[in-house]
Amino acid sequence: MILIIGGAYQGKLDYAKKRLNARGSDVFSCKDDEMSLPEGKAIIDEIDKWILALLREGIDVKKEAKRLVEKNREAIIICNDISCGVVPIEPLMRKWREEVGRVLAVLAAESDEVVRLYCGIAMRLK
Repeated sequence: MILIIGGAYQGKLDYAKKRLNARGSDVFSCKDDEMSLPEGKAIIDEIDKWILALLREGIDVKKEAKRLVEKNREAIIICNDISCGVVPIEPLMRKWREEVGRVLAVLAAESDEVVRLYCGIAMRLK
């Protein structure tokens, strides 16, 4: 598994697609109202939105993150880094920010490689 993190619009998905020579059909883009994740996709994009959907439904995020790892050992997983900037006022949004950080720690520990993208430049962290 490869984890790619970075700010919004930094080129994470383009980097992942180029690395795998992947097409659009190889990518699953998470939505903030959808809790299910597919198996067998080469790239899973924007898991931060998936985490928000889980929180809204009161689902155990850490448990689901472990399931994500088990089911997608060969995938590239992409997450927007939402840990920088202003801390949100709304309790749910603060909780979301915290849970994204916790999930990223789990995913990074389980990943074979962790890459951070900034301005389209990949930096290998692990």
